[in-house]
Amino acid sequence: MLKQQLSQKSQHKLSPQQIRLMKLVQLSTLDFEQKVQQELEENPALEEENCSDLEEYSEVLEENKTDITEDKTQSSDIYDIDNEYFSDDEIEDFQINNPKNYSSKKYIPIISEISFQEYLKNQLHTFFLNKKDLLIADFILGNIDDDGYIRRKILSIADDIFLILGKTVSPEKIEKLLVNYIQKLDPIGVGSRNLQECLLIQLNKKKINKEVFLSKKIIRDYFDSFVKKHYKKLQKKLGITKKNLRKVLDQIKKLNPKPGKIYSDNTKNLNHIIPDFDIYVSDEKLELTLNQKNIPEIKISSLYLDMLKSYQSEKNVKKNEETIVFLKKKIDSAKWFVDAIKQRQNTLMLTMNAIMDYQKEYFLTGDPVKIKPMILKNISQKIGVGISTVSRVANSKYVNTPYGTFLIKSFFSEKMINQKGKEISSIEIKKLLKESIDKENKKKPFTDEKLSKILKKKGYLIARRTIAKYRNQMHFPVARMRKNL
Repeated sequence: MLKQQLSQKSQHKLSPQQIRLMKLVQLSTLDFEQKVQQELEENPALEEENCSDLEEYSEVLEENKTDITEDKTQSSDIYDIDNEYFSDDEIEDFQINNPKNYSSKKYIPIISEISFQEYLKNQLHTFFLNKKDLLIADFILGNIDDDGYIRRKILSIADDIFLILGKTVSPEKIEKLLVNYIQKLDPIGVGSRNLQECLLIQLNKKKINKEVFLSKKIIRDYFDSFVKKHYKKLQKKLGITKKNLRKVLDQIKKLNPKPGKIYSDNTKNLNHIIPDFDIYVSDEKLELTLNQKNIPEIKISSLYLDMLKSYQSEKNVKKNEETIVFLKKKIDSAKWFVDAIKQRQNTLMLTMNAIMDYQKEYFLTGDPVKIKPMILKNISQKIGVGISTVSRVANSKYVNTPYGTFLIKSFFSEKMINQKGKEISSIEIKKLLKESIDKENKKKPFTDEKLSKILKKKGYLIARRTIAKYRNQMHFPVARMRKNL
């Protein structure tokens, strides 16, 4: 039977302005600088602050407030977004660097570099291709990822070329351009569709000898056995000794499985990590600053405020109604953006201060063992903002410390209990796990069960499946795949 039923449920939805604020919080320092410059260019009601103060314009703004201005509640709920908007992933392994001559007031400079795509395109355009083929080849280049691979099917690329460029091209044509031109580019192996093809392209460039010949045979005909490290099978199929197989495998190990990384890693090393925060120790006390070195102070344009006041004071207001609405819209947008910058700054400082206080022992000493177990909820409850706000700060911001520059997310970890009943961080467990794997005999690497027993002897009761989880997070393969011949 059909029944009618009344029910009540509470829902919290964010306004478009609140979502915009969340996006500002998530931006890195460099992206935020660009956003401020963009707003200055797009909204003439904004200008850089010099000596004036916004307070002198507050009365005018109050008089001309419209429905465009969003209700700005001071409740911490405005920062809260449902869990579906963020991902509280497992934390990557914490690593310590010790840069010499550390200065808390210095930041890494930004260096302009061409992108990996532009680097490839510059090479491609040296080939004598007709206009249509060059257009298609450029499109194919756009599908190459940072590792140097094309991981999409040829048919899908052909469909995209038809939809985006409006040109019909056969899969055979794409294959020809890929093999004859794109896969000839530097670094060698770029444009490969899988690891097998990548290694073969590099081997084909080498001068032929016995080791290269057998290497090509292994990659071409026995790739599955090679990947799974079934060395005895390879010896039998190739009819060679263990010593000769080792020479062949050494030849393969010299190849680059991710050719694109040669370029992308070099440019990353030159630039791009600009810390959002700076922590330094002064007289055994912690001090925190927010990096706003290149962000201009902005205010609402006095010219626009005067124009609005002038038009509204005229007798025939209706005649200027369209102009007044335009001016109000720009001024309200400018007022919101100025306030949003302040809210962003307050949110970032509030969140980072709580994290710094929670991990005070570490920031004073630099000892990773001092890092306490900490999850997003700990900080969220401490400062009274939503978990999603803490997540946005932790996942996208870097902090400069006397011990190196780190992603804030790396200070979050699960809680573990050792044999003495003391709470320890999963960061400490991962550090011990890495040490054990680094010291193992690579001819007979430790299984997860063995690693669990090793940690147990050190006073850490960690289950085998937990070891497997942490090992995967640290990008260590299973024991069989770590084995050397």
